[in-house]
This record gives sequence, C-alpha cells and structure tokens, in this order.
Amino acid sequence: MTEHINGSRRRLLGATIAGIGVMQLGLSGLARAQSVAATSAASFGDIRQINAGTLNIGYAQTGPENGPPVILLHGWPYDIHSFADVAPMLAAAGYRVIVPYLRGYGSTRFLSADTPRNGQQAVVAVDIIALMDALRIQKALIAGFDWGARTADIVAALWPERCKALVSVSGYLIGSQEANRAPLPPKAEYAWWYQFYFATERGRAGYEANRREFSRLIWQTASPQWHFDDATFERSAQAFDNPDHVAVVIHNYRWRLGLAEGESQYDALEKRLAAAPPITVPTITMEGDANAAPHPSPSAYAKKFTGKYRHIDVGGGVGHNLPQEAPKAFADAVIGVDRM
Repeated sequence: MTEHINGSRRRLLGATIAGIGVMQLGLSGLARAQSVAATSAASFGDIRQINAGTLNIGYAQTGPENGPPVILLHGWPYDIHSFADVAPMLAAAGYRVIVPYLRGYGSTRFLSADTPRNGQQAVVAVDIIALMDALRIQKALIAGFDWGARTADIVAALWPERCKALVSVSGYLIGSQEANRAPLPPKAEYAWWYQFYFATERGRAGYEANRREFSRLIWQTASPQWHFDDATFERSAQAFDNPDHVAVVIHNYRWRLGLAEGESQYDALEKRLAAAPPITVPTITMEGDANAAPHPSPSAYAKKFTGKYRHIDVGGGVGHNLPQEAPKAFADAVIGVDRM
C-alpha cells in the first residue's frame, strides 16, 4: 500500500529546539553511561557516552526511561540533528528515544587505536547491536535514512528478534560488493560522482581538507528545495570534526566498490547480506518527492519486505534528509509502524 503525505519542509530553529531539548532531556543515566557536556549538540542538551563493542558511543536520549525504545540512525553527511524535531515528538508520545552518533561522527570514538577505521555495511549494524546490549535493550523500533536506513535494514534482516519494527527512508538498501561491480547507465553513474572521487587519494585528501564545503554541497544537491540556514548546517557539521570521520567515510565508499577490504570477522555477515535477505518485521518505507540523491524506486524493493508493510510518499519538496525536512511525517511513520 502507498500513502501520499503533503508535508511542508521545516527549518531547525536553534533556540527553539534547544529549549525543547533542555526540557525533554536530562534524564538520569543508565549503568555504565556517563553524561558529558555537549558543546556540539546544543539542541539535544547533554550527550551521553557508553562503551559498546569497539566504540565509546555518544548518543542523545529523550523521553521516559521505561518507554518503548526507539533508535534513530542518521546518514552521511548528516548527524543526530536530523532528528532534532522528530525526537521530542516521539518522546511526547511516550517513547524512549535514542539517537546515536555513528562511528566516525560526533563524540563517538574507537576504544583502541589499533581497531581498523572500518566503514563496511555490516560493522555499522554490529555497532547498533552492541549499543543495544550496552543499554540493556533487548528489542527496539529502529528507523533511519541513508547510512542509517541501510543499518536499520541490516539489523531487521539479520537480527529480527532485536527489531520490533522498521522505518526505512528509500527502502531496502542492503548491498554487496559483487552487486556493486555491475556498471550502471551513465546518468546513474554520474549521480555517484563523489563515490568515484573518494576512490582516489586526491578525493581522500580533498574531503579531509574541505569537509564542510563538501558536505554542504551534498546537502544542497541531495535536497535542492530545502533552504537550510548556516546555523542549521554548522550544528551538524561539527560532527564531521571527529578524528576518525574521513577514514570511516572513505573506507565505506571504497569498500562498496570492492576497492578496500573489510574485516574478516564480518565475512559471514556480509555473505548473508549479499544474498539480499528478506525483512520480515513490520515496516514502513518512505520517500521524499524531491530526493535528488541516488535512490531506488519503491517498486524495486517492495517485495523484500515480507511482513506487514506500507510505503509512504512525502510531498512538499522534501529531499534526501527526510526526518529533518519533514519531521512530523517521519515521527508519524514511527508511531504508525509500531501499531501495524
């Protein structure tokens, strides 16, 4: 089933959202979690830190501690502020909302200097399972876009017992190195220009030197009708100052093209993902009507969702960063999938 929502785009107003964040957050930390000052995430109040797997993960939390857990996952080149409007809406509906910085973003850090700065698809999902274990969350509703949607898809596909339901912008994004070897039509290849740029040492050096300029360009081209202001961009751009950011991003895109090796400990997971496993948990997929980033047609992936399923098209000039551009539509989808 497909629904059409005509959602208006919304800007993040720093002072207003900061006020909401202060009111909604500040809940007591769980065992093993510690709060730290969040100079880079004012709209979320304090950012908590917790050791999980190979990482010390920074995450925002809002809503009642005993509420049904929801994990919101951002993409590249974005950060937790993609959910700055969504999180208070879900908290008001009674959910415990957890918004982590992915590896290479914000205050998330590797625990060891010897751990590879790996960005392959399986390892990011393993991070989320480790976070759930550290927070003692057995099962959560998981939602995301871009890298976050792919990660949520993987958790739902490989660990359905840990995923109550799924919201995935642009649908089924699980891939494989083998599938990515097949060339696309020229127009489609052109849309992936940055992936090929990152395949070169010039591209790595260029991204290292121009993280903000590069990311702003991606925001503008992927969401051509989203008129974000400088403060909105800078709030997220601080997350790219993470010392591991460039290494993780470059490895992610090189790994996709088979130009970089993954870690052998994740080979079994990647083999399962390469078979494009179905997703059985209740799912809502979403797409903005002005998403100018490469993305599949809903008709191409609908059959991959074999459980309760619905697709929602969001109108009103909404681009790639759907949760930040149409937060009410995204929050409504999270609440809706929980009731399917």
